[in-house]
Amino acid sequence: MMPMLTLVEYSQHIVGFCWVTFLVVWAVGAFRTKRSSRRQSLQSILVQRAVVVLAVIIAVLPFEALNWPFLPSSPAVTLAATAATVLGVGFAIWARVYLGSNWSMNVTVKAEHTLVRGGPYAWVRHPIYTGMILGLLGTAAVHKEVRYLLAAALIAVMFLLKIAIEERFMAEEFGEQYATYRHEVKALIPFVW
Repeated sequence: MMPMLTLVEYSQHIVGFCWVTFLVVWAVGAFRTKRSSRRQSLQSILVQRAVVVLAVIIAVLPFEALNWPFLPSSPAVTLAATAATVLGVGFAIWARVYLGSNWSMNVTVKAEHTLVRGGPYAWVRHPIYTGMILGLLGTAAVHKEVRYLLAAALIAVMFLLKIAIEERFMAEEFGEQYATYRHEVKALIPFVW
């Protein structure tokens, strides 16, 4: 007879499934993008990749100093953290699918680029990052170890670096249309920021 999973183990399986689904959607979607007409600098790409690699190293390697819990172990915390992960990853996937062929892993302006303002882009200008940050914070809370929280913070910093470049590219590409969008829709947190 198979042993029953604990709530934390069950939640960790759900979180893992969310991120695998996320990666599959990203991999499949990568083949359906428009040609880029402008790209961010190689230097900025390398800085962003270095931050991601550092975050993965921190999350994956068992650094004893970073294994201590930052949240109490309770069913309510675990359920809320799992829900945050599911909602965050789901929001990011929705945004990725909605963005369609305008998406790129790096900051680019696509040939025949369109300013997408519907769906999740009506809520925030960078919904993929919003969803991923919520998903990463939820994942960190499911695991409850400070190393996951630190990794999530590093990824959030990387997103802030990308946002600065994206905002500049979109303002240059769409001018007043993007200025209006910036005025009407917050960057990452609806109605707040």
